[in-house]
Amino acid sequence: MFEKKEKDMKKNLIGMNKEDLELFFLSLGEKSFRSKQVYQWIHQKGVSDFHAMTNISRELQEKLNEKAEISAPKVVLEKDSKDGTRKWVLSVGEGDLIEMVLIPEGKRATLCISSQVGCAVDCSFCATGKQGFSRNLELSEIIGQLWVAENSFGVPRDHASKKVTNVVMMGMGEPLLNFDAVTGAMNMMMDDKAYGLSKRKVTLSTSGLIPLIDKLSEVTDAALTISLHAPNDQLRNELVPINKKYPIKKLLESVIRYVDKCGDSRKTTIEYILIDKVNDSIENAHELCELLKMIPCKVNLIPFNPFPGSSYKRPSSMRIQTFKKILQKEGYITTIRTTRGEDIMAACGQLVGQVNDKTKRKERAQRRIEAQIVG
Repeated sequence: MFEKKEKDMKKNLIGMNKEDLELFFLSLGEKSFRSKQVYQWIHQKGVSDFHAMTNISRELQEKLNEKAEISAPKVVLEKDSKDGTRKWVLSVGEGDLIEMVLIPEGKRATLCISSQVGCAVDCSFCATGKQGFSRNLELSEIIGQLWVAENSFGVPRDHASKKVTNVVMMGMGEPLLNFDAVTGAMNMMMDDKAYGLSKRKVTLSTSGLIPLIDKLSEVTDAALTISLHAPNDQLRNELVPINKKYPIKKLLESVIRYVDKCGDSRKTTIEYILIDKVNDSIENAHELCELLKMIPCKVNLIPFNPFPGSSYKRPSSMRIQTFKKILQKEGYITTIRTTRGEDIMAACGQLVGQVNDKTKRKERAQRRIEAQIVG
């Protein structure tokens, strides 16, 4: 009992940014440059054993071993798809499990990271929302996913040859409803002293919380993706319930504000899940073209990925190609996302994890989130 209590009091360094880590080292009576050394050991080399940090003294190693730890989410399951996609199921305690997915493609490898345990937005086409909502992930649990993925290729890492080249906040949860932890983690991903990813290779995908999109531009200039999925409010209200509070016109205005603040000829990506005979008609395509004509964007079409309990179906290849050609004819850069990892339920919209929402605390959290969305 005593040992568990003592362990719980240790500071988890994996979730500390450079400034917080420096303050921690100063509180130990250490010089600030030691924090920079440890920061790089954690995030560039993937090392969690203080005794393996060869450029700090034995005395400091012992002190850190007593006062701190480097703890990421625990791997419960690691599974590879026949197409090379890899899915991890990770434990974050109290019966909660999250999922993340690595999608290799040539010299690139994109990691899809979760921001919450479950999701309260409850988009009708997404398996995650059907699991309910437990809690927000802590910064250590978000950056810890990238740490785990990088370490899966071997430790210590060679920082010069990153295995994960792109990160998308498109896993379980609505990232903007966990604003501080998500933006803090993204800024660490883009920190040259940590993972050193380009701002164009770290992407946040949101269903459209307008005040938080506006706030986002104050703390980061990472890439932005909008989960639109419908060309009008009536249809989007059914597919993405948050639209009842933040309708399309106002959402797209917030996108323009974000892109303008970022500058550098930035474009946002519009995600559009194509659902058979729901939002994939020729009329829908023309309406989408008209809607986006003032938005600097490209369009990513995503054929619906089935999951148990859903009545939706994936459109035929002909319907998908027809929709794409209409957008291209109007001058939109349009791609069709290749379905990856479907055989291990790792495709877009299929992540479910395990959500332990039995306690009163989590029920209250669920109600608070829902109030933000539809209130």
